[in-house]
Amino acid sequence: MKLFVTDLEGVEHAIEAMPNWTVMEIIRDGDQPMRAECGGSCACATCHVYVAKEWLDRLPAMEPEERDTLDGGFEVEPNSRLSCQLIMTPDMDGLKVTLTNDSSN
Repeated sequence: MKLFVTDLEGVEHAIEAMPNWTVMEIIRDGDQPMRAECGGSCACATCHVYVAKEWLDRLPAMEPEERDTLDGGFEVEPNSRLSCQLIMTPDMDGLKVTLTNDSSN
């Protein structure tokens, strides 16, 4: 499986994605800058990413806790998600996300 991550300079990186890992873990394992200060416990917005619009309806719905945590982020858009809350499945092969100023080191 692949995850496509666009960095702050607009460069897209194809990263090998392990099933059942969070998108946050995959990005960090793929040597892309990801602050993720709370380590994936949905307590901060430092793993905030923008999901490509064509993927929004294909992802699991956002839980209230994720929505509340995103309220503390910057530049939150309708396609914002916390990468720690997105668990890769085979259906998500090819997912495209863009790093944000919240998430990048």
